[in-house]
Order: sequence, then structure tokens, then C-alpha cells
Amino acid sequence: MADDPETKEAVRWMWSLGDYGAIAAHLEPHAIELAQRSRLQAGSEVLDVAAGNGNFAIAAARLGATVVATDLTPAMVEMGQARTRSLGLPIEWREADAEHLPFADERFDVVASVFGAMFAPDPERVALELFRVAKRGGLVAMANYGPKGFLGRFTAMLAEHGPPPPTGMHSPFEWGVTDEVHRRFKGLTASIEIYPQALTFEFPSLDAGWEFWERANPPMGAMLSTLDAEQTAALREEGKKLMAELNQVSGGGLTLESDYLQVLARKA
Repeated sequence: MADDPETKEAVRWMWSLGDYGAIAAHLEPHAIELAQRSRLQAGSEVLDVAAGNGNFAIAAARLGATVVATDLTPAMVEMGQARTRSLGLPIEWREADAEHLPFADERFDVVASVFGAMFAPDPERVALELFRVAKRGGLVAMANYGPKGFLGRFTAMLAEHGPPPPTGMHSPFEWGVTDEVHRRFKGLTASIEIYPQALTFEFPSLDAGWEFWERANPPMGAMLSTLDAEQTAALREEGKKLMAELNQVSGGGLTLESDYLQVLARKA
């Protein structure tokens, strides 16, 4: 299932939708925090896996690292190239699958993925690949959404309106469960540190929050492309109710919170 060409092509298509750059702006502080927590040094060789438009890659380059950034989706690679070029950062971009990284064993000091590799279909293979390309004693660093809060609930809601997932498909949010991370990394690490965190999305109103998510979120765009007008209206109503239920503030604004894990695993 994970290596099915049709599945991979569908993933590339989905993540080319929406306005990922707008979402990445909300996520960038967490990429910066993970880069700082990774204690990157000038000259460190860093790989950013499933890099999106390059939040972690940029943070690492600004700390003096030599950075390669990869993504499965050509549109993401193009977006990242344009962004890092405009910033004058010498980051190498390559199209690559997190399940089949095109790099030699033990090449990188730090191998990282911020809300990216967690979406690959085969988590066991992803774990092996992240550690394979890390040097002995090197670091695998991840930020992974957890199942609690807005993003987990919202994704579950979308799933109820779409076709059933393929048999054996793992939820990407399992990467945000501490015990599951330990299980997937068992035998690969000399040490592992896990830091529960939270991220927030803030909007001036409920309508503004929904408009943003409908416009910017790639999985949402893929879902809407399969629905008729009546189904879209029903999804919109249900989504706004969920946002209202999870709103962390009163007085007209909208603040949505999700849990996630920062993972720092030292290769054995």
C-alpha cells in the first residue's frame, strides 16, 4: 500500500492544493524551537524530511548548518526553493520520498521532520530511513501532531465525510503519542527525549478561521473537490460547530489549540 504509485500520486496532488505557505507561517515558531533544541552547530550537516516550504531547513541554515531539504510533492519543492532563494540561503532542495530517502547511510548529523514525515503511509519504514541516513551518535528530531485538540478532531471529522482509508492505514496522529514513538524507535536509539507541546491557531472570528482553513488546508481542498454543494454546506456547518466547541477564548475571537510532541532521538 505504501509503495502503490497511485497512492503516492494522490498524496502529491493533495499537498499541491490550498495555500500551504499560509499554514506554514503558523508552524514556523515551532520549527525554530526544534532547531534550537537540537543544538545545531555551524557546519552541521542537516536533512529536513518532508520539509514543506522549508521552516526547519531555514531555521537550521540560519544557525550555520549545511542543509538539504526534501519533499515528496514537486509543488512544495518549488515553493521551498523560491522561498529560500529569496532569503539568500544556500539550501539544496530535492524531491524525495520519506520512505525511500536517496542518501547514503550515516550521512547527516541531524535528520529532522516538522509535521511532515508523520504523514507518510508506512511509519515503520519512515523510522528506519530517518535513522539510516543519520550518523552514529547523530540526532533524529521530529515535531508530530498528536490526536488531542483541534487538528486531531478536525481530521477525524473530515474522515467521516470521505471514503474509508485503505486497510492497514495508520493515522498520522499516532506519531504524536509518546508510547508509539518509543515503539517505532525501539532498538534504533541510544537515548530519546520527548517534550509534549501545544500550538495554537488564532483568528479574529469563527468565520475568519473557517475561511482560512477552507482556503489554505490541502486535505480540506482535496475533500471539497469530492463534495457537491449540499455536502459542502453540511461539512461547513459541522466544521464551524467543532471550531466553536474547541474555541479557547470568548468575545468573538477564535483560538484553536492542538497538542504535539517534540522528539529528540540520539542514534545508537
